[in-house]
Amino acid sequence: MDTKVDRRQFVKSAVGASAAIGTLSKTGKAGGKIIGSNDQISLGLIGAGGRGRDLLRWAIDTGQKPLTPAHVTAVCDVYVKRRRMAAEFAKCGAIADYHELLERKDIDAVIIATPDHWHGKMAVDAMNKGKDVYLEKPMTHTLDEAKAVVETVKKTNRVLQVGSQTTSSDQWWKARKAIQDGMIGKLVMSQGSYHRNSTDGEWNWRIDPAAGPDAKGDDFIDWKTWLGGAPERRYDPDRFFRFRKYWDYSGGIATDLFYHVLAPMNLCWGEAQFPSRVMGTGGIYIFKDEREVPDTFTLTAEYPQGHMVVISSTMTNDSHISGLIRGHEGTIMMVPNGRFEDTVNFITVTPQKIAKQKFKEKYGTIEMMFECEPRESHMENFIRCVRTRETPVLDAMTGYKALVPIALSVQSYREGRVLYFDEHKQKVVDHQTKA
Repeated sequence: MDTKVDRRQFVKSAVGASAAIGTLSKTGKAGGKIIGSNDQISLGLIGAGGRGRDLLRWAIDTGQKPLTPAHVTAVCDVYVKRRRMAAEFAKCGAIADYHELLERKDIDAVIIATPDHWHGKMAVDAMNKGKDVYLEKPMTHTLDEAKAVVETVKKTNRVLQVGSQTTSSDQWWKARKAIQDGMIGKLVMSQGSYHRNSTDGEWNWRIDPAAGPDAKGDDFIDWKTWLGGAPERRYDPDRFFRFRKYWDYSGGIATDLFYHVLAPMNLCWGEAQFPSRVMGTGGIYIFKDEREVPDTFTLTAEYPQGHMVVISSTMTNDSHISGLIRGHEGTIMMVPNGRFEDTVNFITVTPQKIAKQKFKEKYGTIEMMFECEPRESHMENFIRCVRTRETPVLDAMTGYKALVPIALSVQSYREGRVLYFDEHKQKVVDHQTKA
């Protein structure tokens, strides 16, 4: 089977969908079959690399819990060794072609953990085959692919959870309630960071030297299928094993890491929002190897509601910046150590000087701490929503709105210009729309 994808053909379903996307919102319920309370959800995994193996273990563990019974029925990967090892671990079937996995009637939902350039196509194909989808971040590689995913969710009424697991943590929901209660006044600025300092250079994961398209048995990689709709190239082990270093398959820091900041920020704000102006800056300052993506990057996005978000990152120094939201009358500290994926026990709301007296009169104190309570995990939420048809924590629309500033920051960096986004037209425009 020729699995090469014409990207323009794939995203054509998004053309004309802009108006519909602008009105699409959470309905609280998704269509699909109702699964009995004692029935196990049958899962398929597509992509058995490092992240895929982590999700496989998580799904198996979650499926053993009384409230989220599930099991893995099949795994799929273009690298023989990976799919064999994953199948042995899950005690399930191994499949080379994901289309074959989607044809199976005994699979209710799929977990997609492939390189980013396959996310959109596979998610749309899965939903059109009646499968619910756990779609690993950053949701998709491009905006048009994300629009196609949102439109397909609307058309098929499938459950789709974007896999940024930190969004199921309680601190975002506590911050959301504080903002809705007016504790910090008018929202002004949100900030976050994601910093690392890798010894070998970020994303320089181990390469299996024996593997490739000319290898036999366990070492065979179906390189043509792996490329999919990306530009045709001769097999390059660095691109296969370290795909996040290359624009064809990833947006680098922005798509890999900033999603863990912008997705929860959108939850905090109350209603996920589209930006109006975005800029991305940075460069390759230290890791001057084969990589194309920067090792240091900053995203700045402005929103028509009258606030902005600033996110900084470098892969060459691991000192973080606190994650917080500033209002005109107060500040919410959500991630004191700046590590957005760490467990946070409480958030703090502190009034500004101009509002301190009003805050004290209303709450009886000059600062408030809200304890973060245990919540179901991101995978538990997904499996439960597959059963109940409820809308998951990080649904397609919220995931799309988080992706827009990320994707635009990458485009801004690569083109060397500020970009403007028109929410109504759902596309980049030449200048900012006046309110």
